[in-house]
Amino acid sequence: MPYLIRSDQNGVAHIEMSAPERLNALSDGMLAVLQAEFDGLMEDKETRVVILSGAGKAFCAGHDLREMQAARQNADGGAAALKDLFDRCAHMMQTIQRLPQPVIAQVHGIATAAGCQLVATCDLAVAADSCKFGVNGVNIGLFCSTPMVALTRNIGRKRAFEMLTTGRFIDAAEAQNLGLINKSVPADELPQATRAMAETIANKLPVAVKTGKQAFYEQAQMDTADAYAYTGARMVENMLDVNTNEGINAFLEKRDPDWS
Repeated sequence: MPYLIRSDQNGVAHIEMSAPERLNALSDGMLAVLQAEFDGLMEDKETRVVILSGAGKAFCAGHDLREMQAARQNADGGAAALKDLFDRCAHMMQTIQRLPQPVIAQVHGIATAAGCQLVATCDLAVAADSCKFGVNGVNIGLFCSTPMVALTRNIGRKRAFEMLTTGRFIDAAEAQNLGLINKSVPADELPQATRAMAETIANKLPVAVKTGKQAFYEQAQMDTADAYAYTGARMVENMLDVNTNEGINAFLEKRDPDWS
């Protein structure tokens, strides 16, 4: 069985992690195929939105603990192999936010540790109301330090620290309240709800969404004055695009835009 299954429709690429027997763990193999897929999307002009989901009974259970334990048998106790693993995972996560297309996590079952990190990293997330989330590595003596990076950029510090230090799972309602996900829906409505969000975004002008996504993450790292200078320049760039001109004229003339 392949690690990923991809289907494309109406500008939306649906990528399904397909290792259900391991709860779609971020094994070496899974990380490699996800990285390759996202690298390909960087130059994909046809895809406007990406949906990321998991096969089987869970979205993603985090890193593959068996592989991590096996790495400890190396001569250096696994230090080099483990550093390489976390470096590759961090690179994959950062690639998601560098993509020109918004990425929507379609989450069901559980999303734990690096799986919760993956949800927090995606630009948007829709979850089944039965889903559970946790950064629960502390329960086995492994603090979720790398998942913490994405988590603390999504939710408040005290709530994040509580999750990280108690290992407590939260449900979809609490995850939505905290800002970890955009919304929760009944499990049988999850694919349709995610697809509806994806197609709404896919119908927007791609250059505007691409420019906006890049600016969203860049300005968040700046102080206020620098953020306004940077985003002002992006507004000028966006405004001068020929398709933006068409979009504004269409709005003023009360017609649908004819974007090339």
